[in-house]
Amino acid sequence: MMATLPQLESTYLSDGGLETDLIFNHGIDLPQFAAFPLIQSETGRAALRTYYEEYVDIARRDGVGIVLETPTWRANSHWASLLGYSAEGIAEANHHAVGFVRDLDTHGVDVVVSGNVGPSGDGYVIADTMTTDQAADYHQPQITSLAAAGADMVGGLTLTYAEEAIGMVSAAREADIPIMIGFTVETDGNLPSGQPLAEAITQVDDATDSSTSYYMINCAHPSHFHDVLSQPGPWERLQGIRCNASELSHAELDEATELDRGDIESLAAHYVRLREVLPHLAVAGGCCGTDSEHIDAISTALLMTAPR
Repeated sequence: MMATLPQLESTYLSDGGLETDLIFNHGIDLPQFAAFPLIQSETGRAALRTYYEEYVDIARRDGVGIVLETPTWRANSHWASLLGYSAEGIAEANHHAVGFVRDLDTHGVDVVVSGNVGPSGDGYVIADTMTTDQAADYHQPQITSLAAAGADMVGGLTLTYAEEAIGMVSAAREADIPIMIGFTVETDGNLPSGQPLAEAITQVDDATDSSTSYYMINCAHPSHFHDVLSQPGPWERLQGIRCNASELSHAELDEATELDRGDIESLAAHYVRLREVLPHLAVAGGCCGTDSEHIDAISTALLMTAPR
């Protein structure tokens, strides 16, 4: 039904923590933590272009492909409406975001353009939950817009409970576009809902005929979940990692007023150890607190220790 993704054939890089990088490292204000409005101005586009091309340069140097997420994590009805966007404006923003990433200078690099779909609520805390049908209806407009704009896939990132993920996958099936599901976990390795990661993956697969192209952990430090991956689970389905730089919990990060970039070399070493328990690792990138320096170190570490 849906296209085969090239990153499932060999490990690709991804980008880092877009929003935290722009806010803390470049002093750019992002109301509601939303990056997609930057595409509307030349200065905003220039900042985004610089951000993405730093990662493309790393991929080009190291001879690997890269998955680039569009800056649309907040471009859904709840968050975008808080910024004054109409339904038509949201659809237009998603369409322009795909075109923007597609038009970057990626010569010599295999690029997968992934339409970034964030949760309806907070990426750390569950407040109101949706049924699977409600989630499908909620995410359908954004996913349809991203597919129509020519994204190669969509990526559901920082999801906190299984029902929203099931709805996203159902919406992607309706739009006939491949989807990756990225769950975030707490310091105990479980989803913010309290559900074990293995159970969440199995629940989504059982409800959607295993339509998810692959799963990912994102927005958590490796120390929060490495032990979980050492236990039995459907880890052949877990093929992406986008970790936080910091070892702090989500609650601690929410209260932080300064960026914790963590220990870059230690984070890179964690990725090498993660590959030992995730032999099907397809995508290695970053999340909150990471920037191109982190991805540079991760790429180098993975290349230096790649199986021959």
